[in-house]
Amino acid sequence: MSLRQKLLLLFSFTVAAAVAAVAWTVLVRIRHVFEQRDQEETALFVSQFQREFQHRSAEVASTVDRLVATERARAMAFEITQSGDASPFLTDAGAMAQDAQLDFLEIVGPDGNVISSAQWPARFGYPEPAAASARQKAFLKREDLPDGSSALGLFAVRPIGNGTVRLIAGERLDQRFLADLPVAPSMEIGLYGDAGTQAIVSLAASTTAMPSASSFDPSRLLGPAGALPDAPHYQTLIAAAFKTGQPASGIVDTSGRREDSLSATAIPLRDEQGNVLAVLTVAIARRGMVEAQQHIRAIAYGVAAGGILLAIAFSLWITARVSQPIEQLAQAAEEVAAGNWETRVPERGRGELSVLARSFNHMTGELASQRQRLIQSERVAAWRELARRLAHELKNPLFPLQLTVENLVRARALPAAEFDEVFRESTATLGTEISNLKSIIARFSDFSKMPKPELELIDAADLVERSRALYESAAAEAKIRLVAEVACGPTLINADPELLHRALSNLVLNAMDAMPDGGKLTITARPSGDKIELRVADTGKGLTPEECQRLFTPYYTTKQYGTGLGLAIVQSVVADHAGTITVESRTGEGATFTITLPRLEG
Repeated sequence: MSLRQKLLLLFSFTVAAAVAAVAWTVLVRIRHVFEQRDQEETALFVSQFQREFQHRSAEVASTVDRLVATERARAMAFEITQSGDASPFLTDAGAMAQDAQLDFLEIVGPDGNVISSAQWPARFGYPEPAAASARQKAFLKREDLPDGSSALGLFAVRPIGNGTVRLIAGERLDQRFLADLPVAPSMEIGLYGDAGTQAIVSLAASTTAMPSASSFDPSRLLGPAGALPDAPHYQTLIAAAFKTGQPASGIVDTSGRREDSLSATAIPLRDEQGNVLAVLTVAIARRGMVEAQQHIRAIAYGVAAGGILLAIAFSLWITARVSQPIEQLAQAAEEVAAGNWETRVPERGRGELSVLARSFNHMTGELASQRQRLIQSERVAAWRELARRLAHELKNPLFPLQLTVENLVRARALPAAEFDEVFRESTATLGTEISNLKSIIARFSDFSKMPKPELELIDAADLVERSRALYESAAAEAKIRLVAEVACGPTLINADPELLHRALSNLVLNAMDAMPDGGKLTITARPSGDKIELRVADTGKGLTPEECQRLFTPYYTTKQYGTGLGLAIVQSVVADHAGTITVESRTGEGATFTITLPRLEG
């Protein structure tokens, strides 16, 4: 990845991360503020509801107090007590409820049974548990109706006269009650009353009954103007309030769009025994919060886009001022590494990059001059070392030659028969040593004038197979098992087949020499990434770490006989093919030579 790309990614990521962090913080803060506002508005409405509830309760209690204080009520109670006959008063409850403008009114006799009922005249003679004890305050009660339904109301119980006859009366708690409450424009309120046939939650008994999917009736969730259109979406919250007897809050999704969702709270309404008789729902529209968040997101996207564009422009500017000169320096360094010692980079300005460019140009100039001096020194040292090694190698066969010539001179005075025998032995010795001299000179000649490789497209597997076929019989005679392993796919390289074969053969012969008592010799050709590896592994005596380090040094040898040029020639051939050669070995565990060459895609 280039510096331009890195700078672009860095600046873009920094801008995007900063904008995302700020936008996330603002969005969280906006949500917190709106949620806090919704909670405050909900609490304010609940307090208004409670005040209105207490006001209505006081009105119901006051109305019932006025009814029991009338002469008509006193006379009725006295007559019922004295005569024990309540039949003359079967219809009085309806008239009294109409006069007092009450929705519910029942007259209960001394035995606790209904004498007269305004809302359900047929209840005559039925017991009324709510009249068992007088309550000073109004209370919440569910009242059954003749049509099989029930209604929620505020009730008060008062004794008439001597207290044996009681009056229980109340008014409905329904949408008319909600219509009198002050409601904010963004607020939606509702009251869900539990039906008479449905189970209720009793906190005292710790039951878990609640409206289920089958028992929940959306038509029973009433608002100030009637049934709420979004009533089905409140089922979960209402069910939770019925189950726990505690307020339940959540998000009501009415249309699948966030701007149409509501932040709702379901508040249970309980009677004096703790039974949940109804649930008050308060929902506040989240449109304002959602629109504010969308606006913030739009601003964040715009700022991020603008920041990224600025980052692109800034990175291009920096690239022009910084990365382009650096790229020029890098390219020039590659050219110097490739051998172009005359490479120079332009020097512009007075900044750090211009100083670096001048230093680079000065360095290449010094390198060129030092290279010339080094080449001359290396040439002198190489010729000195070559002369020393040549003198050392020639000294060994020259000494036997000298002795042989001196023997011939002394044998000249011997009889003819003895002279002939000495002559034959001496000429044989001379021939052998002269052959050694030729071999030594030939090896030095080969090392001094290595031919340049003539590259062509070949398969490394062919080289391995050629070496196996060439040395298989010799290996068998030496009790060495020769194994060739090649990859299934093509292992194409660009190489001189003859030079590379000679190098591979040298490694194979060295491996065979390392196993005088037999063993296993493995020749391998396999791909390794974008390279091809040629391996020659033996199970011989192995090499020490010091020998591994000096193995490719010219004139260094671990053999009793040899010039020490074989592996140096192999390394030179591999280097001419833009490859490398390494050795891995442990004493007693054999050695593995690995030639790594550039791979060509087939």
